[in-house]
Amino acid sequence: MKEYDLIVIGSGSGMNYVSLIIQQYPEMKIAVIDKDKPGGICLTRGCIPSKMLLYPAELVREIGKANRFGIDAEIKSIDFKFVMERMRSSIDKDIEMIHHGLSSDPNLDYYEHVAKFVEPYVLEIGEELITSKMIFLSIGSKPMIPPVKGLDDISYLTSDTVLELTTLPKSLAIIGGGYIAAEYGHFFSAMGSKVTIIGRSPRIVDNEEPEISELARKKMARYVDIITDHEVSEIHPSGRQKKIVAKDRNSENEMEILVDEVLVATGRSPNTDILHPEKGGIETDERGWIKVNDHLETTCSNVWAFGDANGQYLFKHVGNYESTLVYENAILNEGIKIDYNAVPYAIFSYPEIAGVGIGESAAIEQYGEDNISIGFHRFEDTGKGMAMGLDSYFVKVILGDSGNTLLGAHIIGPQASILIHQLITLMNTPGSNVGPVVNGMDIHPSLSEVVKRALYSRMSVEEYHSVLKSLELEY
Repeated sequence: MKEYDLIVIGSGSGMNYVSLIIQQYPEMKIAVIDKDKPGGICLTRGCIPSKMLLYPAELVREIGKANRFGIDAEIKSIDFKFVMERMRSSIDKDIEMIHHGLSSDPNLDYYEHVAKFVEPYVLEIGEELITSKMIFLSIGSKPMIPPVKGLDDISYLTSDTVLELTTLPKSLAIIGGGYIAAEYGHFFSAMGSKVTIIGRSPRIVDNEEPEISELARKKMARYVDIITDHEVSEIHPSGRQKKIVAKDRNSENEMEILVDEVLVATGRSPNTDILHPEKGGIETDERGWIKVNDHLETTCSNVWAFGDANGQYLFKHVGNYESTLVYENAILNEGIKIDYNAVPYAIFSYPEIAGVGIGESAAIEQYGEDNISIGFHRFEDTGKGMAMGLDSYFVKVILGDSGNTLLGAHIIGPQASILIHQLITLMNTPGSNVGPVVNGMDIHPSLSEVVKRALYSRMSVEEYHSVLKSLELEY
């Protein structure tokens, strides 16, 4: 049995500090294991390739608005195959570079196999057993496949396999109403597909604030058919197409939809079924995610789980943050606790959505309605927003401590993924104090002014809902 000082399973965020560890401790024997293409989910089939597709889609939508500004522009054609091949060729170059680096690095052993625990600290790799008293589990996740009758009888796409398409489907149904559905609904509709999103929740992107969800529905419905509160009960082949049967969750009434392709986007599930962590003394929760303590250590001492593996927040930036903490705790023995106070996210749909911190209902539950205030400002009520001809988009902030503390922020509109960063920074100041933005200068006119004005515009929860009602955004 081969012995190592460190075994890393997963070549995404798990690799963030391996080079540094090798530099600091050249005597350490390290093994890296990955059954998939190296680089992790983000690079190989997640955030990077999807954003390479979404940028052309954004251009399509922006060109489509040009006539509103006196510009006579039209899109004569979209080369879908080129868009997909551009994405794949770029990603493949990075994958090949990482593969070459891992394969040729004299300071580590690279195993392109499935890893399985056979006992604590012992892994089976192919026909070989390896062991280490320190193991990093950065094993990622996989698409969740719902138990829909007939689904196994058709060919369907997931967020993994959709990247392999070479021909644009004329019609596409997306099962699921979350961020993956919103992003790919945007992409395929912009490319020219007739897209139908079928979600079981009453709202699209239902983890968002209700008013953001409602505005997103109104804006997305210009390009995509959105069906909410429906459960897909059956799928059947129908000639060259697929017939989807969806049942209204309230009335039980059924509807049928014929499409060329089906994309299953119902979330992510753990990879632990192939790892067998229980044989390694590692506990999982009821869904299969690996349990960790406040330091990201599993129930087996000196075995650490981060990124998608622990099921906390399935974002690459969280995996990167967690990898830093694991390095500091496992290698440097710092004893640092994880802090998820300000986990940001963005949905690169059309329109963009971004957020950080808690929502209104959570704030009321934690602090009481009388102890919080809401800040709200629309993009169109700024000089830059007016110049861009924006309509209805807004920033919502949730404030405590008489308006001095930022508890959460939520944005829907152009460049939401950029604008949120001012608020992420605030949430990492002492006491999450809003002063640095409120008292700072914003370039005028710029979209960033909408953030400051939202922080200035403080009202009670009751007043805020009166505003929403007047804007027909109450859900």
